[in-house]
Amino acid sequence: MNTVKILSSIIEDSAFASFITDVKVFPEREGTYKPLPTDLDARLSESCISRGMNKLYAHQAEAYESVRSGQHTVIVTPTASGKTLCYNLPVMQTLLQESDSRALYLFPTKALSQDQQNEINGMVGNVEGGTGRIPLRVCIYDGDTPQSIRNDARDKGRIIISNPDMMHAGILPNHPKWIRFFANLKYIVIDEMHMYRGIFGSHMANLIRRILRVARFYGANPVFILCSATIGNPAELAEKLIGAPVRLVDQNGAPSGKKTVVLYNPPLVDAVQGIRRSVMNESQRWALAFLKSGVKTILFAHSRVRTEVISSYINDSLKNPFNANQGITVVPYRGGLLPLERRKIEKGLREGTIQGVVSTNALELGIDIGGLDAAVVAGFPGSFSSFWQQAGRAGRRQTESVAVFVASSAPLDQYIISHPDYFFERPKETAQVDPDNPYVLADHIKCAAFELPFTDADTGGFPAESTLEILRFLEEDGIVRHAAGRWHWSDRSFPSEGVSLRSATADNVVIVDMTKGKNVVIGEMDRPSARELLFPNAIYIHLGRQYVVTALDIPNRRAEVEESEVNYFTDAVVKTDIKVLSEDETIETAPEGTEIILGDLLVRTQVVKFKKLRFHTQENIGFGEIALDAEEHETRGMMLLLVKQPGLEELDEALQAEILAGIGTLIRSVAPLFLLCDRRDIGIAPRVRDPHFGCPALYVYDSAPGGSGLSEALAQKLNIVLCAGSERVRECTCEMGCPSCIGVSSTESGIKAETAALMNILSQKRN
Repeated sequence: MNTVKILSSIIEDSAFASFITDVKVFPEREGTYKPLPTDLDARLSESCISRGMNKLYAHQAEAYESVRSGQHTVIVTPTASGKTLCYNLPVMQTLLQESDSRALYLFPTKALSQDQQNEINGMVGNVEGGTGRIPLRVCIYDGDTPQSIRNDARDKGRIIISNPDMMHAGILPNHPKWIRFFANLKYIVIDEMHMYRGIFGSHMANLIRRILRVARFYGANPVFILCSATIGNPAELAEKLIGAPVRLVDQNGAPSGKKTVVLYNPPLVDAVQGIRRSVMNESQRWALAFLKSGVKTILFAHSRVRTEVISSYINDSLKNPFNANQGITVVPYRGGLLPLERRKIEKGLREGTIQGVVSTNALELGIDIGGLDAAVVAGFPGSFSSFWQQAGRAGRRQTESVAVFVASSAPLDQYIISHPDYFFERPKETAQVDPDNPYVLADHIKCAAFELPFTDADTGGFPAESTLEILRFLEEDGIVRHAAGRWHWSDRSFPSEGVSLRSATADNVVIVDMTKGKNVVIGEMDRPSARELLFPNAIYIHLGRQYVVTALDIPNRRAEVEESEVNYFTDAVVKTDIKVLSEDETIETAPEGTEIILGDLLVRTQVVKFKKLRFHTQENIGFGEIALDAEEHETRGMMLLLVKQPGLEELDEALQAEILAGIGTLIRSVAPLFLLCDRRDIGIAPRVRDPHFGCPALYVYDSAPGGSGLSEALAQKLNIVLCAGSERVRECTCEMGCPSCIGVSSTESGIKAETAALMNILSQKRN
């Protein structure tokens, strides 16, 4: 049976068909082509032809022309449309013509850097049937680069492949060692541009300001080439990131195979409580059906724990002695794996020795993992752009493919299942960044001042007024000094070490296997995640093996684990406290009987206990206590004050608390549809008798330290979010409240009716 028939038979199987809520078929499309550029170096032409590229897709030809004419260019086309050649061809052509020119390639992950080096090496290596080698030295420069070859990369590398974190903490602070590179920097390539949104994007925009400031100091003015998956505002995002106009190339000329997208809602196991079969178990069933039929499959799970647990479920099923499908290898892929482990998995997928992979969004990006025919997405990944990226990992070689979205019980997933037209036809999402976020800006001005002095007359691409104000503040603390119109760094610290581009902290916890005295590092994890996943007695799963955490030493960034065999995994319980620091703005469009206030908050989180959850059933089989210090950070928040809501005031405080929590659950679950963010980017804290405001209050705050603009955006879009949440409650078939709407109530009669009534009132616009 061929792949097309296999995919059809699985979708039509009665075990799945009854719970498929919608199927959308995207037909195959023909490509549009242009000849290779007439000015292309003969060696590059020969290399392209030898690799089967005797012509270009239309968007590749347009990108080549734009870049070669010196225009900043952003290319936006779907997965597997050949974006890599859009920048490799013009960059390599210029570098062959200009012997001193250099190029910088920035990728958001180390895995993408390795993948890109393999791609370029395929072009510059010995050309099959040709006469020689293309003389371009390509070097990766990141945290995994051995010290012994770093000097050689700096001096002789024509194309340097790196990531934002290495530029921030390793290259820019040491730019005098890179004089030759920066003085001849011709191009900067930024791939996977859509990843740079929210707080990470704000950091990236300021990092680019610093890169340009150093490059211009040495006399260079590089051209930017940016690439992205399909988003709604690519030109706007690119211009905010680089601070200059761009030319948009978005007419895809690549062919694509037929793709079938399936929306699947797991069956109810308790209709009264609205509880459905576990998304982990159901996504496992889909993956097993594909794998046992010989279909190479990728399953996306959206946490490290889920990735390891689902992978274990699949492998346990495949090991069944009654299973005839022996020899199928399935592995987990996630952040925290060691570099050699990641590369081994990627190689196995390309070569076919690994038939299936369960991944976090780490494989959402354009890493070459060979031809896959099926993608299973276990729960909504937080944004539609992420979903289409993940769905696009199947069918990369223009063959027929299928993507299955397995909905969880979360309100957002159930909203999507109830609105398939919205899912398939909604406008492309937009990505937002705020380069002038004061917290982010202050951090990067400190880093920039360390790299080169600022002057009163020239702030080097940073906003003049804000920059001088921050510098004056830093001068008061003795961090910089002002003399003769110049601002000099005067502190002994190394500022980039204390600034993380991606999270609240700039350091990782290493995970050390101490089984029988091994003392071997097996992984790493950022500090906030380590508090929730590596607490003492936690179960840590690594490539299918179980370990129990014996010690977590946060000050020394070390966790010790030992191998163990248990029938459960652990999940931390986190307690959050809120303190209002300032009330900056009152929103006039608040619903009747409410007030909306924007301000600064102090958020204090502490991991207080953990649950033990049995494998397969997720049954809670016990608790454990955790003794770790609390974490604090300042951020932005929106406070929804229910100052005059008679229907709420008449209830006792226990019911009020559950209703507020239900409304918070709805807002946190539905808001990502309208704000382009992950639900984890938003924090919720309900307060029945709020000590600051003296009335029932719902705090919605940015999870990122310093804020990321989500609270302000939600305040402006609150009505549409409340309307969507109110609709979700009305349409949910449960009787008392369930995980698909407001959560499960602890009362016998539930709080669904009361919550629905209040949501209906809140969603009405003020007259």
